[in-house]
Amino acid sequence: MGALQQTTHTVPIVFVNIIDPVGAGLVESLARPGGHITGFSLFEYGLSGKWLELLKEIAPRVMRVAVLRDTAVGSGVGQYAIIQAVAPSLGVELRPIDMRDAGEIERAVAAFARLPNSGLIIAGAPSLVVHRNLIITLAARHQLPAVYPFPYFARIGGLISYGADSIDPYRRAAGYVDRILKGEKPADLPVQAPTKYDLIINLKTAKTLGLEIPASVLARADEVIE
Repeated sequence: MGALQQTTHTVPIVFVNIIDPVGAGLVESLARPGGHITGFSLFEYGLSGKWLELLKEIAPRVMRVAVLRDTAVGSGVGQYAIIQAVAPSLGVELRPIDMRDAGEIERAVAAFARLPNSGLIIAGAPSLVVHRNLIITLAARHQLPAVYPFPYFARIGGLISYGADSIDPYRRAAGYVDRILKGEKPADLPVQAPTKYDLIINLKTAKTLGLEIPASVLARADEVIE
């Protein structure tokens, strides 16, 4: 998106699955984009607090939580701030871990895992996708219950994921393209937040970790992997 923004100031652009379009400087505001760019965001920051609530539901003994985040993008800071605001009410001590490179992640998670009653929250960021297999492997190796932001993480071995459906915005974006081609301006089309969220639980991973997922959580799941 950054490259496209620099290339043209006139050709309409509809983006999909941008985490923080205002923070990235793509639009002036969500309600009034103000230029030739609009689209569909991937997160509402309030979702971040739900990750910690879910972690406490499935692993009540967790008292310390490491939040893997990417401080190079604004969303990493914003998501951590929301989790930090929720943590005191749940009696949880937080520790940030920056996802800069594989070696740093591995050392930081290994050191954190030495503390008892620990768990992980992985915040949404491009670097998370790059290091996805490493992070899932480390959570399994150190027996750490972990919550992920994208559905496919639970499908490839993560314990539980809760986040926006990453496919649905592409379908919705077609409607914006149609409206722009018929004469509407991107500046008049508000950036839309996700409308569909998926909770996916991997019971195989839960069994490996010795966790019994509460029936109340299973009942809310959109997909259960057995």
